[in-house]
Order: sequence, then structure tokens, then C-alpha cells
Amino acid sequence: MNTTLALHPDIDPSLVLLDEKLPGGDYWHGIIKRGNTLRITDLAGSHGVALACYNADNPIERLNVADTAKIQFNAFLKQGMVLYSDMGRILCSITSDTSGCHDLICGCSNRTSNEVNYGDGDFNNSRNNFLKALGKRGLTRKDLMPNINLFSRVAVSPDGYLQYDRTCEKAGSYIDLRAEMNVLAIVSNCPHVLHPSTEYKPQPIQLTIWKSPPPAPDDLCRTANPEVVRGFINTDALFVQD
Repeated sequence: MNTTLALHPDIDPSLVLLDEKLPGGDYWHGIIKRGNTLRITDLAGSHGVALACYNADNPIERLNVADTAKIQFNAFLKQGMVLYSDMGRILCSITSDTSGCHDLICGCSNRTSNEVNYGDGDFNNSRNNFLKALGKRGLTRKDLMPNINLFSRVAVSPDGYLQYDRTCEKAGSYIDLRAEMNVLAIVSNCPHVLHPSTEYKPQPIQLTIWKSPPPAPDDLCRTANPEVVRGFINTDALFVQD
């Protein structure tokens, strides 16, 4: 647990369930139990990290990027916001965020975008990474949906032009995602599709899962607005004991 102790002294190492480095270009998938938190840390100035989430107990329910933006009136995620499923429930809460750069607008990289950006070469891309992870979970191409891009921001001009913002590449920044149901998370550490570099050089990230404390009655994510309160009522109902 030395990595967690060095990077995050705020986390009690006795509560850590997973702590591993994910190299650039690689992917990770795993289940985060309800109440546990996944911290994703930018170790060296990330070029973008793609994230997809599913209800681990019923993966037909999955992240809905459009509703996540629409219900919260914001296409850029930050602390206090949540990730909505396509059934109006809450997959994860953003309980802490030192990056402030997370994109709901653009999709993920693919083989064609890599060829355009980097030329010929065997470069991993997030679409293929997602499909590999889904296949290992008994899911298929039809289960792939729009993703979130972490540690990335795009500026949108009045005419709709998208410009990648490289000021978000801040080593040491992180985002905490508290699972509000049992969540299957897939993380692809490949560059954002609009990253301007012509050199394929994704940076490593750190993945840390720990047993986080239960939310307080005034938890920001659970009390932000009436819509999110309803979302949590629907989510918590899944776990009410008969």
C-alpha cells in the first residue's frame, strides 16, 4: 500500500481494497461495491481517461451521459455531482475532485481516430478497450454506450467548434467516485479523441478502491437538488430489506 500512503495520506491504508497503477494505453474493469469509493489519480499529466459504468447486478442498466448532463444542467462534471443511469438512478457520486476537468461531450477514441491523430501503428484505443472488457464480463458490442472522459475538457465555441484544453493536464489531481449501487466500472487509459498531440503517449494513472465512510445526512451529492434526491430514493429502494 506504499503508493496510496505516498499519494493520499487522507485514505486509511487499512481500508484499501485495491491500489494499482494503470499504464498508458491499458484498461481496467472491476466491481465497486455500494458504499466503496474509486479514486482515479492523474500521475503524470493525463491525456484523457475514458470511463464507462454499469449496474453490476443488472448491466442492462448503465451510464446515461445525456441525462447526467441534462438533469444537472452541466456538461462538465465536478465535486457534488452524480452519474445517472438510464433508469433514473445514481451509479456514482463525485465526492471529491481536484481536477475539475471531466468531459461529457466527446466520445472515445477508436482505430480511425488513432490513425488520423498518430498515423499507422498498433495504438490501443478506448473503443477496443471497452469491447475487450465487456467481453470478459459476458457483454457485447450492443452494450457499449457513450462514456465520460476524465481529466479532459473541451471548450465549445458559439458555432459549435470544439477545442481541447491542455491546461487540465495536472499531475497529482484526482477524482473520487463513490458507488451508490454495485457498479461495474471500465477504465480505459487512452488519449482523448481530441487531444492535439501527434505523438501517442498516454500517461499512467493510479486506481485506488477503499471502504469509504457512509454519507452524512447533509451529504452534498445526495442533497444538491430535488432531482438528485429523487434519484437517490429510486436507487436506495433497490437495497431496502424485505
